[in-house]
Amino acid sequence: MKFNASRLQWRNFTIAIVIYLAFLIWVRSWLGIIVIPFIFDFYITKKINWSFWRKSKNPMVRSFMGWVDAIVFALVAVYFVNIYIFQNYQIPSSSLEKSLLTGDYLLVSKMSYGPRVPNTPLSMPLTQHTMPVFNCKSYVEWPQWKYKRVAGFGRVKRLDIVVFNFPAGDTVALKQQMTDIYSLAYGYGQQLTNPVDMNKLSPEKQREVYNFCYSAGRQYIKENSQDFGDVVFRPVDRRENYVKRCVAVAGDTLQIKHGQVYINGVPEKNPTNMQFDYYVWTNGEISKDLLRQMDISNEDAANYNHNISCYALPLTLHNYNLLKSNKQLVRKIQRFGDKDDASKLFPLDMNNHWGRDNFGPLWIPKKGATVKLTLRNLPLFERCIQAYEGNQLEVHGDKIFINGKPATSYTFKMDYYWMMGDNRDNSADSRYWGYVPEDHVVGKPIFIWLSLNPDRSFFDGKIRWNRIFSWVDDIK
Repeated sequence: MKFNASRLQWRNFTIAIVIYLAFLIWVRSWLGIIVIPFIFDFYITKKINWSFWRKSKNPMVRSFMGWVDAIVFALVAVYFVNIYIFQNYQIPSSSLEKSLLTGDYLLVSKMSYGPRVPNTPLSMPLTQHTMPVFNCKSYVEWPQWKYKRVAGFGRVKRLDIVVFNFPAGDTVALKQQMTDIYSLAYGYGQQLTNPVDMNKLSPEKQREVYNFCYSAGRQYIKENSQDFGDVVFRPVDRRENYVKRCVAVAGDTLQIKHGQVYINGVPEKNPTNMQFDYYVWTNGEISKDLLRQMDISNEDAANYNHNISCYALPLTLHNYNLLKSNKQLVRKIQRFGDKDDASKLFPLDMNNHWGRDNFGPLWIPKKGATVKLTLRNLPLFERCIQAYEGNQLEVHGDKIFINGKPATSYTFKMDYYWMMGDNRDNSADSRYWGYVPEDHVVGKPIFIWLSLNPDRSFFDGKIRWNRIFSWVDDIK
């Protein structure tokens, strides 16, 4: 069969097909071979009139379809770049301050840890789960592909800042999405049922009380949909994006003592800009210039009790020393202390007398590692076994069943990570909702391309010029 194609056409086709085949080899997906005949037709045979609109005698049609053609091409290009190479991410909260600041815009590399093949491939580019304006889902639930990560430049390491999908965000109440459904339902269930002190109960009874409270809370949420909205399930890649620092990787044993993280019994290096909450008693109000020098937000600066001349402020070690050295202004500085009780911390159905500053020891699950299962330690690994790795888990009496069979141990299929914010007293992190599975890892922030201070105007230092095009790896 002869083809009436020029050398230029054959050259362009060869370049396109080589790039496309290299892409298929990289993502390990031969299903894409079905597209090759269309590429061949586009460059060589031209049986399909791909540009029929260009021959239209109506200039309005040519103009309109020209825009459609450009927009479709841009959306397809953005779709693939966003999935496989990099994406934009904005820091929405203060959980990583003062390392990453509210208003930082990051370029997140998908290549650093290897991009994921999407679970839900049919979606609108540049949206996570909801279409702007229309307020509906921005993705189609079918087809859904299993987790697969293609080759990247490396793996998640300790102290890396990582963007990931919120693990507990698999099920959300649409009007209260900032709190995961498990904490939300359990909290309301506690209020409704007024359960007994979990500290006095055996592991079996703790589980019963948790299940009872959780069920009562879910029923309350269902009956008050006007306040909570619909409860929906989201696939892994459609859960909210979070950004935290990885403080422990798979196989590590983590413990927190008086706010200091220990990994395998050795103190972890603290981020330079890590901060804790303090009470600061002063002789009058702190000047605006000093608050700006310490980069204290307006919201935090407003935490001032005039009656006792006391601030409640998050402070880095540098800012702590700066205030402490100002003897004329500052009378006393004191840590808030470990104020969160175990009923709010991971795991919710296991009371360990842990707190935010004193937590663990806790082993981080590792792919291929086997752990013995008991009713005592099951809450630590239950979501890994059931929610993240897709097994059916049941407890009957003092017996554990996985996929209908009695189980005294479990071998993990994925690696897991422990993520925490540098703003240690103001971060909803792994201490509250547990491990981050490897299939939830999105990518690694590379650099800050824009930084806007939400407390200032454009004529008063809104743009943080010193942070623009700064490398995230330089933020330790």
